[in-house]
Amino acid sequence: MKADPSAQRRLLDLAAVDAELSRAEHRRRTLPEQAAVEEAERTLRAAQDAVVVAQTALSDLDRDVAKLDREVEQVRTRETRDQQLLANGSVSAKQASDLQHELASLERRRAVLEEEQLEVMERQEAAGVNLKHETEAHDAARTALADAVERRDGVLGDIDVVEVRRGEERTALLQELPEDLVALYEKLRARGGAGAGELVGNRCGACRLEMDRSELREIQGAAPDDVVRCENCGAIVVRTGK
Repeated sequence: MKADPSAQRRLLDLAAVDAELSRAEHRRRTLPEQAAVEEAERTLRAAQDAVVVAQTALSDLDRDVAKLDREVEQVRTRETRDQQLLANGSVSAKQASDLQHELASLERRRAVLEEEQLEVMERQEAAGVNLKHETEAHDAARTALADAVERRDGVLGDIDVVEVRRGEERTALLQELPEDLVALYEKLRARGGAGAGELVGNRCGACRLEMDRSELREIQGAAPDDVVRCENCGAIVVRTGK
């Protein structure tokens, strides 16, 4: 293949643009800021679960306290009634004895309930403190996620700018270069390496490997408009005289 030496040199500009686009794509795929977002999302989900567990525990204790409150109130109401019956003297001696036994039982029952009530209220207070702690942790995790998303989006925005600008440069370069030269370049690049590289000394700029003397003499002896290739990587070797 033949191509004007100036067109071949412009191919290096295209290769440089493509290299930057590849770096931008790689950076987008391996963005540490994205990993930070994903970690922050996991932390937030765990915090949300912890809040739900804490809320459930407190809600259960609230119900237990309310239930004990009702039971204690029922015992007190029964005690008040029995005491009033004894006080007004409207009951027989046997009924009075029964009422006194019942009052003693009610007092013991109330003592047990009040002790249980105190224990549950202490657990309720601790559960409230735990819920506050988990809620604060959730709020902190949500803030951390928002910060991580903002940092990631800022980096992605920078990458977008690079890709748009280099994409425009690439389009302009493709319009300037011969179609057959571009077709060969794109075919070589599709193999996963660089499509073209500058010959610097005895080294191919695409694969960075040194050429042996016979290959180097052959390339240097080719006509200026000959499109020559690297034997190691197959890329177009652009001679700039360096």
